Amino acid sequence: MADIVIIGGHGKVALRLERLLSERGDRVSAVIRNPDHADDVAATGATPVVADVEVLDVDGLVGLISGADAVVWSAGAGGGAPARTMAVDRDAAIRAMAAAERAGVRRFVMVSYFDSPDRSVPADNPFRHYAEAKADADEHLATTGLAWTILGPGRLTDDPGTGAIDTGAAASAAVSRDDVAAVAAAVLADERSVGRTIRFTAGSTPIADAVAAG
Repeated sequence: MADIVIIGGHGKVALRLERLLSERGDRVSAVIRNPDHADDVAATGATPVVADVEVLDVDGLVGLISGADAVVWSAGAGGGAPARTMAVDRDAAIRAMAAAERAGVRRFVMVSYFDSPDRSVPADNPFRHYAEAKADADEHLATTGLAWTILGPGRLTDDPGTGAIDTGAAASAAVSRDDVAAVAAAVLADERSVGRTIRFTAGSTPIADAVAAG
């Protein structure tokens, strides 16, 4: 049994992950900004924690995660204004990493996307700010002393999960949110995923085998 904090706890992947972790016996705290989302989180078996990570400093984040065994970063600005994208997807994420180091929370899992880090997005493309923010956060995580794993799923769908993925795809393709959550749950339970960026799409390799393969 592990104590796991999920930041961005009302996201579609996060809600699925909360249910998976709770069902296997982990204690899950899900950080959400909107108190109206608390019932959705509680229905998964997780404990909702209302806090705005966009404005919390490192000390405030330490208070959220102290005593946890792992942090999962699944928060995001949702493609909003560029300034908020940078504030959440980059700056708040990096503060959470610093908080984890300060609090002695060794394990940190970042939910990113298949092509990150990608600095080739044209300046006039609306996706540019998100790509830059995620690149900065992912690259920073890899420089920390945390036991990190970065997940790079392909294009997300709401299709039912299959329990199998492909970690050898040359280009991004679709993968279900169910399977992204299952991969996150698997890496939290498998130390062989530490220090790895795992890019994946839908496929035929059982998730546990793909995570263990290195």
